[in-house]
Amino acid sequence: MKIEIDYSKLFFIAAVAGASFLVSCAGMETNNTKSLLVSAGFRARSPQTKTQQQIYAELPNNKLEHTTVKGKSYYVFKDEAAGVVYVGGHPEHQRYQQLCTQQHVAGVQEEEMSHPLMNDWKRWGGGAE
Repeated sequence: MKIEIDYSKLFFIAAVAGASFLVSCAGMETNNTKSLLVSAGFRARSPQTKTQQQIYAELPNNKLEHTTVKGKSYYVFKDEAAGVVYVGGHPEHQRYQQLCTQQHVAGVQEEEMSHPLMNDWKRWGGGAE
């Protein structure tokens, strides 16, 4: 039996999966993002001085931003509702990206396993039951 592959459908699925992967962390809920940031080692800080308060006011809310201060790289995420900013360096940012990727992969696997066609696949011996 010869299997024919529809490359246009395969390309479309790959493109959708790639786009989904690229925005996986961007589309997450804020609480989940904060949890991942803390798990990655980001620290919550409240603006104390007038300068810190001014910088804090200018930051976009619920968006991870990169900045450089005195030659050192930082990543900041403003949580306006809590009045804090989560701050981390390059190692924390890398860990955050790893956690996002792991969470995305786990979500895709869960989604695939719950797909209605999965039951048909299992009946043909294509998956563990």
